[in-house]
Amino acid sequence: MAPGIYFRLLLVGYFEGIGSERGMAWRAGDSLSIREFVGIPQDEGAPDHTTVSRTRRQIDVETHQQVFDWVLGLLADGGLVKGKRIGIEATSLEANAAMRSIVRRDNGESYEEFLKGLARASGITTPTREDLARVDRKRKKKGHNEAWVNPHDPDARITKMADGRTRLAHKAEHAVDMETGAVAVTLQAADLGDTRTVKETLVEAGTIVADLIEREAEAQPPGKAASESGRDRGSGGG
Repeated sequence: MAPGIYFRLLLVGYFEGIGSERGMAWRAGDSLSIREFVGIPQDEGAPDHTTVSRTRRQIDVETHQQVFDWVLGLLADGGLVKGKRIGIEATSLEANAAMRSIVRRDNGESYEEFLKGLARASGITTPTREDLARVDRKRKKKGHNEAWVNPHDPDARITKMADGRTRLAHKAEHAVDMETGAVAVTLQAADLGDTRTVKETLVEAGTIVADLIEREAEAQPPGKAASESGRDRGSGGG
């Protein structure tokens, strides 16, 4: 998929509150106006969600950040970013990686193999699935991030979601301009508390706001800043 189409699809997902690649792909295929905005020719089919996912994996995080900064700059040029009051909101995002694929960090042993070892240690020579499920239920601390990792998504962390399910997840922290909208986004480990991660997000937001102020100053016509400075000095002397 062309990068321009991919990033416009992300904008569609953001503005229409669509949180899945499948939903964005369906929306692009359902609406002629969105197809025109995204840049999909009317005689071509909308991209499948697997194409969206594959494109996302092929574009690195740094490129996503550059596009985000570019869009933010356009918003600032339009007077849509103030940066005076910033709010922080964290969201747990379920990872595509499955819990059943986690392995031990120390020896690469799978979770099922680990349970079989516990079952044999308890006297069950040939454990069945029911035996493994019973052994698993009796464990007080079933999985913690110091011991387990998913090899397909090592950044994902075992955490409890808002609905009570235990899943592999990431945490996205949004620094939001309280007057207009988002200023910065950082991706954090899902098992870390907000008080530990909020500092990084605040620093990122402060850096972006400072860059936007510099951008605004550079965009001023030559001599405007000097004339304003002269008026300030004149009023100060009076």
